[in-house]
Amino acid sequence: MNTALKNWHTFLETRNPKILDELLANEVIFYSPIVWTPQEGKMITKIYLMAALKVFGGENSNFTYVKQVVDKNNFFLEFTTTIDGVTVNGIDMIEANDEGKIISFKVMIRPLKAINKVHEKMGEMLEKLK
Repeated sequence: MNTALKNWHTFLETRNPKILDELLANEVIFYSPIVWTPQEGKMITKIYLMAALKVFGGENSNFTYVKQVVDKNNFFLEFTTTIDGVTVNGIDMIEANDEGKIISFKVMIRPLKAINKVHEKMGEMLEKLK
């Protein structure tokens, strides 16, 4: 398994934010399913990913990756979860550099009801993390 992918899974299992400090490249770009403008840099990407971990992976979460496609340094991880009774289906599209650091993280979500719920919950969580 690719080092970046292995470390991503370790982060999800342990919820240790220090893993992100090593895993994210300084120039990483985060593409939100809600915000049009790409979020550039390690700090803002870390904030978004920590918020997402709390929203998608809360105590009662059933977040799971159901499919994983790996092509060298590109990973497409399809996930499902339920948030407030709304089924969320999405894909994390992750690109790493040759040093094993994530340089691009794009999240795609469906259906519209799920996007609206994620928008609501991520907005609340980002406010708490500020």
